[in-house]
Amino acid sequence: MSAVDVWLVDLSLSLDQLDHCAQVLDRAERERADRFLRPVDRARFIASHAALRLVLAEARGCTSSEIRLSTQAAGKPQLSEPTGSPLEFNLSHSAARALIGLAGSATIGVDIEQIRPIPDAVRIARMHFAPDEAAALAKLSPDAIEATFFGLWTRKEAVVKALGTGLSLPLDRFSVTLPPAAPRLLRDCTGWTLAAIEAGAGYAATVAVRTDAAAIRHHTLPPGWPDRLT
Repeated sequence: MSAVDVWLVDLSLSLDQLDHCAQVLDRAERERADRFLRPVDRARFIASHAALRLVLAEARGCTSSEIRLSTQAAGKPQLSEPTGSPLEFNLSHSAARALIGLAGSATIGVDIEQIRPIPDAVRIARMHFAPDEAAALAKLSPDAIEATFFGLWTRKEAVVKALGTGLSLPLDRFSVTLPPAAPRLLRDCTGWTLAAIEAGAGYAATVAVRTDAAAIRHHTLPPGWPDRLT
């Protein structure tokens, strides 16, 4: 059975902590951060990417600034240095939370979303989700639609991110179960492990791993985690 580690990260940091996070990013990450117009978006990008570097560095036994990342053909980040045993990873962030998934050789995708008002959730589902998913969502009571929509969204996005195919795999090409049912693919489901991640009130999160029966280990980076960056 493959072991998969998932970290929940609080992105609410002090200015001093954010400055420390920015120091471990590479030039490309800092340039991407500078393109955000809103300071809050820039801060969350810096914090989430620094947290990813921390998790990767502790897995590799190196410093956070020694991590070198590159991009696969489909746009999915990968670890270039330091080399070693296979190490697949994925990052997602929304509002004040980030989710980091780390696996061995199995491809992994994670997605986290803040649950927020979305009056046209059913219309969006009919436009982008599989017909069976949209129909099931439309049958729910109005007070259950928003949380279910975002739970469903994270399940589908986690699968797409694990595949690393981006927009080349439309969300209406496959179906997953709707919350509160345990997450799983409804067709071609062999060779996959999906799991819901408890991310706190007001958030939905899912991890998808392209392997059977992966053991998901849950972690939370403790307060003051930026102090561990080197």
